Amino acid sequence: MSNTGSTNSNPKYAWSDLVHRGLPKRSGQERVSDSLEIYGLYDDETAREQASRCIQCPNPSCVSGCPMCNPIPQWMQLTAEGRFLEAAAVLGSVSCMADICARVCPQERLCEENCILNGTSEPVAIASIERFLAEYGAAHGHLDTSTPPPNGLKVAVVGSGPGGLACAEELAKTGYAVTIFDASLVPGGLLVNGTPTFKLEKSIIERRVQILQKRGVQFRLGVTLGEDLMLGELRAQFSAVFLGLDSRSARPLKVPGAEARGVMQALPFILQKNTPVPLELPPMDLSGKRVVVVGGGDTAIDCARTALRCGAREVLCSYRRDQDAMPCTPHEFQNALEEGAKFLFQTEPVEVLSTPDGQLSALRLLRTTPGSKGADGRTFFAPQPGTEFNLETDWVILALGFDHVACPHSGSAGELGTNDWGGLVVDGQQMTSIPGVFAGGDVVRGPSLVLHTVRDGRNAARGIHAYLSAPQPARS
Repeated sequence: MSNTGSTNSNPKYAWSDLVHRGLPKRSGQERVSDSLEIYGLYDDETAREQASRCIQCPNPSCVSGCPMCNPIPQWMQLTAEGRFLEAAAVLGSVSCMADICARVCPQERLCEENCILNGTSEPVAIASIERFLAEYGAAHGHLDTSTPPPNGLKVAVVGSGPGGLACAEELAKTGYAVTIFDASLVPGGLLVNGTPTFKLEKSIIERRVQILQKRGVQFRLGVTLGEDLMLGELRAQFSAVFLGLDSRSARPLKVPGAEARGVMQALPFILQKNTPVPLELPPMDLSGKRVVVVGGGDTAIDCARTALRCGAREVLCSYRRDQDAMPCTPHEFQNALEEGAKFLFQTEPVEVLSTPDGQLSALRLLRTTPGSKGADGRTFFAPQPGTEFNLETDWVILALGFDHVACPHSGSAGELGTNDWGGLVVDGQQMTSIPGVFAGGDVVRGPSLVLHTVRDGRNAARGIHAYLSAPQPARS
């Protein structure tokens, strides 16, 4: 509970009298003992107070800073007035996955970074209010699952990640019979397989899946495109197809000894600790062990925090640049510090040391120093010869980022037009070179933000509707 009183008579300057308040957060010591979300929600009064810090800019830069062009000032005003269900309705009209996006979106680099108050004061707590509204709407029956009468047309969605879920929901709301196909046995894509539960509880994704099922969406899981399922079959059975495949490959550690047992990629590690489905992966017992995570992005932070929850004795993150250059979201870095993670900045792996039987024993690191800046503004790093040192460790987890992976091109999928790295080329409505086949997300743009993928899915749904609503000759 907080004091909503303001000494300034002009509401435009309420922000100057109101302190920015983040969401309530459990202590680091408490939260490493479980895998539950670490944040709570605002109470009604605090939500109104924080929303009233928005000054209702005539040209809101927060909107242009959001990939979804979310009408943030509109639902901020409604929230400040206590009209929460109306605010949730406006939010939901633009983002059908606000409950998920508010949790995984790097708002500090998007809407909140572009808030006009940023720099003068703390920005408006956009993501925190978005989460409050999404959960308020769910708790008060705002999640309408009604659907219009079926229009007789069927659409196949390949991939149950955020793009596929967003596309399916928009189509189902328009009367289409939608079937989602996915190679995994659990729907959700990287929301399930690559996002720790303490950032996004699986009940949130399950709720989204249940909403789709109530709208009539069918799920066919454990089915892989190009193996169990061919694009030609889908085109014959469905009026249109949306391809929302995950398309990324983890970058390897290119140093001697990197194949040692005890060196593991980030996503298989997170997946093993995050899913109830049995996996064909070597078991990882981190209890009482020292773990070194290599990388400085959000995935590296996710791995460090997951390792702590698995009982690791010590978790260190090795990053080749300094703290200011870390690409991770600042509040995630702070959360990792609070939970006990340690960081070795300006260190680069040069060798993995192992025992005669191939078991990891230590990571050999080289110290670096900042170099010149590149065209993108990022600072290069320069190795410092003669500064090598060995760091004994039981496990090394690699979080070095991801590379593009070409879309599977078997059968009729070989007709799909691609760019220089094998990604699918689409038009302004997300349609590929094959009429009636649409695509979005990683398979088009490479590894990207959840918001970009959701936007692609929604755009594709509109494109599919326009395509199927056109006169038949236009689709031949």
